[in-house]
Amino acid sequence: MRRREFMSLLGGAAVWPLAARAQQAAMPVIGFLGSSAPVDRARFLTAFRQGLREPGYVEGQNVAIEFRWAQYQYDRLPDLAADLVRRPAALSTGKQIDVLEAPTSRDIAAAFARLAQKPIDALMVGPGSLFDNRRVQLATLAAYHRVPAIYPLREAAEAGGLMSYGTNLGDAYRQAGVYTGRILKGEKVADLPVLQSTKFEFVINLNTAGAFGLTFPPGLLAIADEVIE
Repeated sequence: MRRREFMSLLGGAAVWPLAARAQQAAMPVIGFLGSSAPVDRARFLTAFRQGLREPGYVEGQNVAIEFRWAQYQYDRLPDLAADLVRRPAALSTGKQIDVLEAPTSRDIAAAFARLAQKPIDALMVGPGSLFDNRRVQLATLAAYHRVPAIYPLREAAEAGGLMSYGTNLGDAYRQAGVYTGRILKGEKVADLPVLQSTKFEFVINLNTAGAFGLTFPPGLLAIADEVIE
């Protein structure tokens, strides 16, 4: 994710649930990312913990919180966010997870060159307009380096990627059209609810799987929205 995209989404702080720890399987982990410093947000942290108590969660008893503070060094935010996502997931799976950034097409090639220097089990490509526009490059490099990869959009699987799971962009644009029409009819934007994607697609490319020498269990193929042969 590019810094400007990240900052536009972040604001002052971001909070989201993370995977449960392997050694504390029953305890969920919350990731808390702050752009400032904890000493400057003490009263807000108190309010946050009070809010957690209302539905019955107490830090250290039945929920854990992983804090990351940028200390006003905003360039650190992407790395801190990646660390928050990586650490609990690695703990829960028992595997090391590396995060590589590629803000340009040249960086994509460099990232795959780094991946080739050590054995990896799989690659998950994150969302972003650059990756969507360079989906053929991604699929080609993944095939060349024999890296099984999953992508966020079906278009990547159609371009030769191994598989994809994510939002149906056509449906998302249809919803945007519906919203636009409602506004044109006079509805106020403030009165319209915020919508989240409800239609997701799982696509498997068997041609690419064959090139990798991979097979999928029949049960997995059965739940795919589309299997490309």
